[in-house]
Amino acid sequence: TKWRFEVIGMVFMTDKELATRVEEQIQWDGRVPAAEVDITIEDSKAILRGTVPSYRAKMAAAEDAWVVSGIQKVDNQLQVKYPPAITVPPDSEIASSVNAVLVWEPDIDSAQIEVSVTSGIVTLRGTVNAYWKKYQAEQDAYGIAGVIDVINQLGVVLSDKPLDQVIARDIEAALARNSHVNVEDVTVAVDNGTVILGGNVPNWAAWRSAYNAAIYTTGVIDVVDQLNIIYT
Repeated sequence: TKWRFEVIGMVFMTDKELATRVEEQIQWDGRVPAAEVDITIEDSKAILRGTVPSYRAKMAAAEDAWVVSGIQKVDNQLQVKYPPAITVPPDSEIASSVNAVLVWEPDIDSAQIEVSVTSGIVTLRGTVNAYWKKYQAEQDAYGIAGVIDVINQLGVVLSDKPLDQVIARDIEAALARNSHVNVEDVTVAVDNGTVILGGNVPNWAAWRSAYNAAIYTTGVIDVVDQLNIIYT
């Protein structure tokens, strides 16, 4: 049996006990039908298998695993399978729904985005003028009934391109203001608008804060996540 050391009351935890914590977190979450989710822990990595009724449930299950103390990686292998009672829209209707939700996004120019759907898999092509808008368009598509996955091929085209040094400085300043992350734990490198995040953070909240600091900074066109969650 593999053992984990966690600083939670100074207790030792087996993989089975860590899996139980993840299972309890998923069972707590009303968005996820926990009975259909199988959880395996391997070297601090949570592997999620089984089926869920929507992509929102799939993403929620991954978030639930991430917040459990001791989990350093999550491999989300859950498959989206809509219940028999739900009529899955045809691809053309899914595409229309994705287009419609993008039209309602006030900060996204939907005219620059092409949506195609094949067997429930949405592909987004075209351009946006900020990285966070690429991220937001993907999140919007995930929320549409019938979607089982999203392939985001949107490019980020900036009208005004800041210097890499300015982008790095802005991200580091955002990290310094954030109560969830120690700016000294995170390294920030920027290469022609692409941000590379490195270093070790103590938990999922710190990772999420660091990642958000990168994706919402003006001038960023891509983010490479090389952060490690190391519990201390």
